[in-house]
Amino acid sequence: MRNYGKLDARPGRYGVTENFWQGKRVLVTGHTGFKGGWLSILLAEMGAEITGYSLPPDGQLSFFEVVGVGNRIANSVFADINDRSALQEVIERHRPEVVFHLAAQALVRASYADPVDTFATNVVGVVNLLDAVRRAPSVQGVIIVTSDKCYENMEWVWGYRETDALGGRDPYSASKGCAEIVTRSMRMSFFRPFVADGHPARIASVRAGNVIGGGDWSKDRLVPDIVRGCLSVEGTVHLRNPTSVRPWQHVLDPLAAYVQLAQLLVAGADGADSEWNIGPDPSDNRAVVDVARAFVDKLGRGRIVSQGVAKGPHEATLLNLDCTKARTRLGWRSRLPFEEAIAYTVDWYAAWYAGADMLDITSRQIGDFAGKSDSAERTPVGSSRPI
Repeated sequence: MRNYGKLDARPGRYGVTENFWQGKRVLVTGHTGFKGGWLSILLAEMGAEITGYSLPPDGQLSFFEVVGVGNRIANSVFADINDRSALQEVIERHRPEVVFHLAAQALVRASYADPVDTFATNVVGVVNLLDAVRRAPSVQGVIIVTSDKCYENMEWVWGYRETDALGGRDPYSASKGCAEIVTRSMRMSFFRPFVADGHPARIASVRAGNVIGGGDWSKDRLVPDIVRGCLSVEGTVHLRNPTSVRPWQHVLDPLAAYVQLAQLLVAGADGADSEWNIGPDPSDNRAVVDVARAFVDKLGRGRIVSQGVAKGPHEATLLNLDCTKARTRLGWRSRLPFEEAIAYTVDWYAAWYAGADMLDITSRQIGDFAGKSDSAERTPVGSSRPI
């Protein structure tokens, strides 16, 4: 296999020790999804033995199929996260040492269409996963991936801290707040060090901002909508809520944080088993229309049509994260500023459109990312949270 580089192993940076993941048995739930697929390839590049557990791709274009994720991992199991017997059987058979839980219903607008499935997948799914883990002696660390939308959004200008109130108006956001509550409850009820005779696995939850990157074709998500618009016959990009502001980051940035945190969990680092915001510098927060303009400019095609505030289900207009905890305690900062995140994303889609080998393109982007610093010299810009 071509050597595309390793993640930075310097102390105080990403903290990923060389060869830590070589031969490590890892379970990735949601491996057929966008983030789960990228994580599977990233871990495979570092030598992990990966078992994926997820529903099959839904028939439309997917990162999983275009890149051939199933060919890069040891085992690919298609099953529901709420199929308790199937999940337990997979964990018992493959004996993972680390678990990354990304299986979820991940779309706000879809949660309005089917709130029952959203809560069942995003809340009960976490219970099932952690209940199965507490019966599995092989597991040493678990990362539960939720969302920045888990907070009770007051539409204020400063970022939410990990200690702020959980909530959510729409079913998706509420389900992610519930997932955080479930994770904390299960951790403190059945696992060490909170229970003296509990399971030794350490558990952390991560709350990332909006991620972009090549290979996302989800319905009603900004970048896929931009790609479909730019590449359509009309070349028109329709924006629902052009002034909404979000913390945008390339998918590799939060995934690198998850990988670092998982290693700390396995090492038993004090305080690692808690909640973590993972987001870009405030200077990289952008309005939806700014993302669309940057994408169209870089791609060199497309025309933006703003529809104003969309008619339909409520969606938040302003959401920021305060990532001080990750930056001070993990030494973590995003590697890709906004402009580079856009460039990586556009380059991936352009290569796909040209018929390139997308596993090779994905691996090359991972290698380029691995060679970058953590941008510690960047000065945060934006509103500070009142003390």
